[in-house]
Amino acid sequence: MHRLILVNARILTLASKSPGARRGAAMRDLGVIEHGYVVMNGDKIEAVGAGDAPTFNGDEVDVEGRVVMPAFTDCHTHACFAGERYGEAAMRLAGKPYLDILAAGGGIMSTVRATRAASTDELVEGIRARLRQMRTTGTAHVEIKSGYGLEQAAEFRMLDAIEEVGRHDLGRIVPTFLGAHAIDGDEAAYCARVTDEMLPAMVARYGKLACDAYCEKNAWSRAATRRLLERAKSLGCPLRVHVDQFNELGFLDDALELGARTVDHLEASSDAAIARVAKSNAIAVLLPGCGLTLDLRFANARALIDQGGAVAIATNLNPGSSPMTSMPLAIALAARFLRLTHEEAIVAACWNSACALGIERETGSIEPGKNADLVVLPGNDERALAYEWGAAAPISTYIGGNLLDCSDIWC
Repeated sequence: MHRLILVNARILTLASKSPGARRGAAMRDLGVIEHGYVVMNGDKIEAVGAGDAPTFNGDEVDVEGRVVMPAFTDCHTHACFAGERYGEAAMRLAGKPYLDILAAGGGIMSTVRATRAASTDELVEGIRARLRQMRTTGTAHVEIKSGYGLEQAAEFRMLDAIEEVGRHDLGRIVPTFLGAHAIDGDEAAYCARVTDEMLPAMVARYGKLACDAYCEKNAWSRAATRRLLERAKSLGCPLRVHVDQFNELGFLDDALELGARTVDHLEASSDAAIARVAKSNAIAVLLPGCGLTLDLRFANARALIDQGGAVAIATNLNPGSSPMTSMPLAIALAARFLRLTHEEAIVAACWNSACALGIERETGSIEPGKNADLVVLPGNDERALAYEWGAAAPISTYIGGNLLDCSDIWC
């Protein structure tokens, strides 16, 4: 196998001292090697150390003191969709609330109509194009949700497209079932159809994918969301939930009781609810792109971490409420609006985000035996990621030991 050695590097190993997501003060430990080397042998990390590299047979790359760190994992995206929603931006700028746009048939339902009309091949090409953008800013692994089909054939066409991209991609593409993204038609009938028909059929066809739901006014109610996730749990699916984005409906407590792997958004969560999340085993996946796009409301990440919670961050890439692909930008937003330190934001974007997808044994840190998923920053100080508005994007990205050429459609 081909061996590549990065030398003269400032290395953020993020090496974990214990399994699972980092919590509280542990989120500020970057495992820094001030001057060292990383040896990649094929698709794996062979060695990491301080000082000059021992003699290895392979190609040596002098990174000239730059930061080498784990590639990013974007653990919450809606990157499979068709169409665009540019007109909604003008409506929001004119002062129309997002929930009013949704109630009038815009928002999610606008994308549903376009996605239903798209072929699998068209959905695949859309995902590839978005992945290409994400890879230019250092993202190696991506979670992609269904949820713009809202009928079995269209939902399965989305999952087919996500799986097709994943079969050829260098990074991990992790599919999530989000049939509970909105209500199509009669509420009781639709919720029953997703819970009793679509979910079991999804498990039979694709296996025990994570099951997600959007619990919000004009979307899934607390009672309907609980019934769905209870059924998903009985089928062995990991549980995720969009909760407390605009309104605190009480489902956050249900999600914690049911053992949800992640609770995502939390912009409307009360201080008491944040304290309960911090004491739970759930990872809070926070999405600052939504606040930037919609209403300048952000989750209280500072309280979550100070009370011992585990936080991940993600782009929430989607055509309406967070049209962004850059994890460096998510880090900068998290530092300013979620009040994360630069260390916490980096851990949230690499290690904890990998834990949110259950792939931390493979990636998320620079340790021997892990996948060779690395980025090289343009400078020698990782604080630039939190300080600059996305300008500190990596100059090199390695996924499985492969240096990406993002002119390649599969990068």
